[in-house]
Amino acid sequence: MKFRPCIDLHGGRVKQIVGATLSETAGTLRTNFASDLPAAHYAELYRRDRLPGGHVIMLGPGNEEAAASALAAYRGGLQLGGGITAANAGAWLDRGAAAVIVTSYVFRGGRVDGDRLRELAAAVGPERLVLDLSCRRRGDDYFVVTDRWQKFTEVNISPESLSYFATFCGELLIHGVDVEGRCAGIDEELVARLGRWTPIPATYAGGVRSIADLYRIKELGGGRLDATIGSALDIFGGSGVTYAQAVAFNRAEEAAGTP
Repeated sequence: MKFRPCIDLHGGRVKQIVGATLSETAGTLRTNFASDLPAAHYAELYRRDRLPGGHVIMLGPGNEEAAASALAAYRGGLQLGGGITAANAGAWLDRGAAAVIVTSYVFRGGRVDGDRLRELAAAVGPERLVLDLSCRRRGDDYFVVTDRWQKFTEVNISPESLSYFATFCGELLIHGVDVEGRCAGIDEELVARLGRWTPIPATYAGGVRSIADLYRIKELGGGRLDATIGSALDIFGGSGVTYAQAVAFNRAEEAAGTP
């Protein structure tokens, strides 16, 4: 297991946002942190500390320049998501993305668009495609949400759905949207299900508030999940986890021989 760093971009700036408030409705957005430092600063930090596989997420328009600068600073070390389609995916890989992350593009009308999914996998290769299946709870199930995490699809997180998506991509990225950005603890039930069900490498995000939560994800996920930390991290204005602690977690896992 390892810590995966992130760079969330909104309006061209690095920010940390409460996930469930990310919509087009004026006045609903809750921002935990907005950095005065450029995206490239964080990318260079991750490169220096040998933290590959981080996520650059473009939350809406106006983030392309900042994203490109981050990719240039850590070429081949970061994955990129936000507005990715079969038409532009290759261009972002050429600009230095290690892989592209896709959600909304492969869903239409709340259902999987198999043609688009196959087209994407063919365009970039499954090994360079990450599917973001971020989800919210409804009843006893977790359903994939799209369009800035506001629209529920008909697809729930299950052994069958994860196995289906795994045939098209090399990794999964799954935010627990209900707890994302709240620094109030992880969604333990979601983590446990992902640990039991994912057939390929997967990264969980949402609610991490302390270094103890990383170990809890490792325990509940059976060591099969990586994890990201956002608003709790000191480099994003948080007080729950220091960046140095997160880097040290990875070094300890490497020393123990953990994949």
